Amino acid sequence: MKRRTFLKFGTAAAVGALDAPFVHAQSKKFAGITLRINGYGGLYDETFMKSVGAPLEERYGLKIQFNSGATGSDLIKLIANKDNPPYDMYMADSAVMVELLKAGVIEEIKQADVPNIKRILPGFREYGDYGVPFNVASVIPVYNSKFIKQPLTSYSVLARPDLKSRVVIPAPTQDTASLYLLGLAEENGGSVTNMEPAFQLLTAAKPNIVALAQTNVAEVQIFQSEEAHAGSFWDGRAHELRTKGLPIVTVVPTKGIYSVVIYINIVKGMKHPEAAYALAQQLLSDQGMLGIPQALRYGVTTDVNLPEDLRKDLLFNSSERNALKKKVDWQRWMADRGDRIERVNKIIRG
Repeated sequence: MKRRTFLKFGTAAAVGALDAPFVHAQSKKFAGITLRINGYGGLYDETFMKSVGAPLEERYGLKIQFNSGATGSDLIKLIANKDNPPYDMYMADSAVMVELLKAGVIEEIKQADVPNIKRILPGFREYGDYGVPFNVASVIPVYNSKFIKQPLTSYSVLARPDLKSRVVIPAPTQDTASLYLLGLAEENGGSVTNMEPAFQLLTAAKPNIVALAQTNVAEVQIFQSEEAHAGSFWDGRAHELRTKGLPIVTVVPTKGIYSVVIYINIVKGMKHPEAAYALAQQLLSDQGMLGIPQALRYGVTTDVNLPEDLRKDLLFNSSERNALKKKVDWQRWMADRGDRIERVNKIIRG
């Protein structure tokens, strides 16, 4: 069966339009195939399995196997084993995509192979035909309204005098979580090629900073213990804190929001590309797209219709909000990583 013919059947089956015996037989064409994917662990992987893995197994007999681990070590493992890759598909954020492309370990994914690619919103596919974006997470200012009565409005207000000894920010070693630094730069006349305004603002904010969080879990704990009342954090994690009973307010900076997109990629040399296309097609379907946002409140990347209860919790929930997503030069951001880490540590710990 030709590739495009398969996808026509796949799309029709997804909406329950074809029930003929022939189509039912074809729907199990991937029986016996297991796609190995790196995982992020916990609820993320569990939700992915429910909204993507389970429907694919029921429809096509296709199985998914997550090998969850640390992103850095997973990436090293993949690049070091190009001839015998440990994964068939690879999840990566915008920053890691730079490394994948540099290493030449992923394949292009065309709309002809995955028709639902046409549903991806402008600005969310940052690397041409490489990678299928399916989640977006944003680094934003947040604060605890129990203690902070004057609302935060931008990244730069983290230097406000009334926040002395009450701010937590991610450590600069967290490449994407530290995008708040780019926000500080651009809000104050700088850019990814001129980060000096960010470092000056950070110097002014130093009396406010009580902790550099090394991990997301550590930052959650700092907010829960009320050791910090404000800071920069992921929008999905802010929602998590609200579900734990904390009055954490999500700020929408009017000058722009700094976000990272999560992609699924096809690893070069994997043996079952049509099965991978079927997974990407399901991931971009309404069922696949809404799974993780419903569980974790990370944003969507397609034109899916958002249920009202979900819409109110998502940062990107309208065309106006989508327009606030700032474009990031990821190659330059990653190239300057070492200098950025050194400078921030010198300011905060010096």
